[in-house]
Amino acid sequence: MFEFGRDLRKLFEKARESEDLGWLELIGANLVASEARRESIDAGRVSCARPFDAWMRASVLWREHARRTGSLESIDHASACASDAARHTTTQDQTAAAAIESCAIHLLRFDLFGGPASLDVALSDLQGLSAERSATRALAAAVHARLTARRATLAGDAATLLDAAALLDSALHEASSLPPVLVDDLRLDRAALALEAGVNRRDARLLDQAGRDLRELVENASPDYRPMTRARALTLAGAGMAALAALAGDDAALAQGRELFEAAAEQFTSDHSPLDWIAVQLARPDQDTPLLTLAEAESLSAEPGLVLGALVRERRMSAEASLAETMGDVQAMAGLEANIRRRLESRLKVQPLAWAADQIGMAQVACARARLTGTTPKSVGMILHEAIETAREMGAPSLARRAERVLPALAAV
Repeated sequence: MFEFGRDLRKLFEKARESEDLGWLELIGANLVASEARRESIDAGRVSCARPFDAWMRASVLWREHARRTGSLESIDHASACASDAARHTTTQDQTAAAAIESCAIHLLRFDLFGGPASLDVALSDLQGLSAERSATRALAAAVHARLTARRATLAGDAATLLDAAALLDSALHEASSLPPVLVDDLRLDRAALALEAGVNRRDARLLDQAGRDLRELVENASPDYRPMTRARALTLAGAGMAALAALAGDDAALAQGRELFEAAAEQFTSDHSPLDWIAVQLARPDQDTPLLTLAEAESLSAEPGLVLGALVRERRMSAEASLAETMGDVQAMAGLEANIRRRLESRLKVQPLAWAADQIGMAQVACARARLTGTTPKSVGMILHEAIETAREMGAPSLARRAERVLPALAAV
């Protein structure tokens, strides 16, 4: 994304030694992988003067690459580096820091692939930690707050969400002791929780809080230095605006939400951070995302088991079914159904989220064909409920909500 001249290369070399890894947002995913590989090699050298610090840095770099690309191999690299760091600890604080990094990796694994068991493992990493430095204790509290936020989102009730938001508030009180990148993550998590609870409860106070957090993130995240943080904040703001517009039937708010999505999409290219780019596309209203864009997003999220991959697959099938229905093409509808059926038969729930996405796609095709032909779809309700149950068991409520959106269409057939 960026071309580095001689002077910029000097700054880049200095940034490599910085504790603030916000500079990683300026380089593409491939270069992040190169940096992680270089750091891993350096950490493994006998001559490495500070192996613990080197292994920890390598772990963070591999974790960032995994976050952007969904690479399971990169997550495994991060785990291996964190384990190597744990073997080189010489102080109580280093032992705690290695455990916190392990927790962050499990947290990312959940974000990418679902599976509530990852959250349980992450929680076990934090239990029994004993740190001497206040900065290490603040780091543990921050990661614990983010973990609690994920568990609260799975629970779904407003009281649990508010309790998790309170933990995020507490963690942010120690912002001066935390890495700036982590502070931004905490603010995004708090805004997401406040937005979800605020929309569900029609609570203006919570919505205002989410707006303040997102506004601060956007204002502080320069597009020249923090493009991905800025894009994530804009995307969340756009999603919130779209949700409020739908509740109020406000066309002006809906248009403003679209503007925010457009601004988010302009921050970086799809190769710079594939999963961030996909998240922007999925946050848009269905009708605003072209089929070709969804096809590109699906190719970028091909790692088996990815939550975003399942969401993209379902959205692409929904768009294809809608297009076939608009064109009145029953033959195309039959082709879509045959393709989905073949995938379902071959997959046999080996990849639960992809299986659930195909179930939802099958239900959408069946409903669209029924509307075209005047027939009654069979077993669609059961198909959708199986998909909802699987998505929830895997810790992917966003996919479950996509299935729930089809139920009213089924009732209308």
